[in-house]
Amino acid sequence: MLVPMIAASAPANALKVLKSVWGYDAFRGVQEGIVQTVLDGGNALVLMPTGGGKSLCYQLPALLRPGVGIIVSPLIALMKDQVDTLRQLGVRAAFLNSTLSAGEVRDVEAALLAGELDLLYAAPERLLLPRTLELLSRAQIALFAIDEAHCVSQWGHDFRPEYQQLSVLPQRFPTIPRLALTATADDRTRADIVQVLGLTGAPAFVSSFDRPNIQYRVAAKESPKSQLLDFIRTEHAGDAGIVYCMSRKSVEETAKWLVAQGIDAVPYHAGLAPREREEAQNRFLNEEGLIVVATVAFGMGIDKPNVRFVAHLDLPKSMEGYYQETGRAGRDSLPSTAWMVYGLADVVNVRRMLAQSAAPDEVRRVEAAKLDALLTYCETASCRRQMLLEYFGETLAEPCGNCDTCLTPPRTRDATREAQMALSAAIRTGNRFGAAHLTDVLLGRDTEKVRGMGHHLLPTYGVGAAHSEKTWRNVLRQLVSLGYLTTDANGHGSLIATAKARPLLKGETTLSLREDVLLPRTASRAERRPNRSATLDAADQPVFDALRAWRLDKAREQSVPPYVIFHDATLTAIAQMRPSSLAALGSVTGVGGRKLDAYGDDVLAVIRQQQGGAAPTLTRQQAEAVRGVSSNLAVLSVLKAAPVSTSPASSGNLTEALRELRTSLSRESGHSAFLVFPNATLEALAVRQPRTLADLQGIAGMGEKRIQAYGERIVEVVREMQGE
Repeated sequence: MLVPMIAASAPANALKVLKSVWGYDAFRGVQEGIVQTVLDGGNALVLMPTGGGKSLCYQLPALLRPGVGIIVSPLIALMKDQVDTLRQLGVRAAFLNSTLSAGEVRDVEAALLAGELDLLYAAPERLLLPRTLELLSRAQIALFAIDEAHCVSQWGHDFRPEYQQLSVLPQRFPTIPRLALTATADDRTRADIVQVLGLTGAPAFVSSFDRPNIQYRVAAKESPKSQLLDFIRTEHAGDAGIVYCMSRKSVEETAKWLVAQGIDAVPYHAGLAPREREEAQNRFLNEEGLIVVATVAFGMGIDKPNVRFVAHLDLPKSMEGYYQETGRAGRDSLPSTAWMVYGLADVVNVRRMLAQSAAPDEVRRVEAAKLDALLTYCETASCRRQMLLEYFGETLAEPCGNCDTCLTPPRTRDATREAQMALSAAIRTGNRFGAAHLTDVLLGRDTEKVRGMGHHLLPTYGVGAAHSEKTWRNVLRQLVSLGYLTTDANGHGSLIATAKARPLLKGETTLSLREDVLLPRTASRAERRPNRSATLDAADQPVFDALRAWRLDKAREQSVPPYVIFHDATLTAIAQMRPSSLAALGSVTGVGGRKLDAYGDDVLAVIRQQQGGAAPTLTRQQAEAVRGVSSNLAVLSVLKAAPVSTSPASSGNLTEALRELRTSLSRESGHSAFLVFPNATLEALAVRQPRTLADLQGIAGMGEKRIQAYGERIVEVVREMQGE
């Protein structure tokens, strides 16, 4: 066991293990409070966004408390991924699921009873077997962690009946701490989690749902596959991504089409043979730059941190589903994109599916409200992030500056007249026709169907001839999205005016729509504002590329995903810092003692090769001490005593001093370096050499928020370098 058992009463020891095992200097957000609650023997409800560090909240206390942490996980792929990662960190982890042979199951069970495991993952079905429950009653258990806890609730977007049977845990193991963790849960879902898992009175830790590194974008669906291809080629060539489609047929057609265009893509849906699904998932986890085209059956529990984009070619069913799916992008906190196109047919189809649902009326009302919230989000002219966070009960004081409506603000205008025309057309044709026929009537087209139904004689015939077909279809989409029109439940696609339309038709209310809905235009490539934020400058890119190639080779040797070796964010920090010693490398976030011991020499060799020469390292005694110790905490103690070979302050290089400051600020805030300030800002600061807060005004990237947060520290570094 690489991690020594430590008394739960000393918070300082938790920080030591955090650094020695995971390579992190500090907790993020509410993590520390959660860890301390569990160390004290308490229960907790944890709501934290995807990529926010939920797993650490149960993994770390499981190492510090006597016994083994039992983790309930819904997916086999997630278990294997987590166990592979933990073993790389030197943690004794295993799983129990259907992929193991009878002999392997016996080995895991024997290790559990012998106290040779720190964490054990199991699916709820396996955990609930009488044999497993009896086995657990004979083992020393540190805690129970129920991941994806929203599956408990029928109100959740991914209800699983077996999760409700986990009520056996508080009954059979009442004194063992229980954590319920999820990324999305409304008030109803939270109440169900508390009731089923016996968490009454337990503190609820709610982290911010904001993912500032994700750029949210929504566009009208015109030619979806071509729009997707242009998006990938323009902004995410060579990146890993997930493309979500509603139907299996669409998944297969889209994947095949992307491959024909030279994009490396694979399909994934529940209709494929298990071997095909497993192969697609394994390729996605283990290869760089692969795109998976999938239904929502894919992605839950996927820990791949460098998914650079999530694209939706069809409308999700709820805001919760959309948030969780988009949250699979950018788990490493580097710039990523949540991109979606949708059209009138999507809205009609989802509303029809909801109307045809066999669920109880109350459930259907709740689902309808969730869909309405998502549609409002899609059609908004205000900041998307503000609206998304507001849905989850969080307030963002100012527009985010990193969504399409912030980057290219849409204009709105009074569209009451156009709305009245469209609604009148629906009513006068008997609320029995779909968008295509209503558009023909509004444009005054002399089709066989229009003439045969006598609709060429209606007052609304031809009243909308001044607008294009695309405009009218967009107006109709807006009216359906906003609840002025609804769809029939019989699957005919008819658009029906609702009671909400009456005041608008009477002129008692007005309606504003986005101008780009009324006057469609194609944005130029320059206006798209690609989301390839520069986290590396040109000088650092070759080092990063070399480290990435080394990581892939090392991952293949060990048959693990590349990110299990190091995350992209860690490689980025290494490429920027270019450490010349094991001590310096050990200070990089994400480089724990075990990984330093396993990969440190290799990483330094890659850096030396890129720099074209040798670099100083630790003394022989220090190097031997690092390689000879068996405890990660001992590694940390050696490195703390090791001198760093160079320092920006002594070299007089202001750029390097600012880079070091940014690294420190990144660790303190929990934000990635580029969110503190990007390289372009760093270079501008080095050129301007601001000596007062006033001098920071006008420097690209140094807005008021950054000046307030970091200004004094920046000025202090500059003045110190100038000898003041």
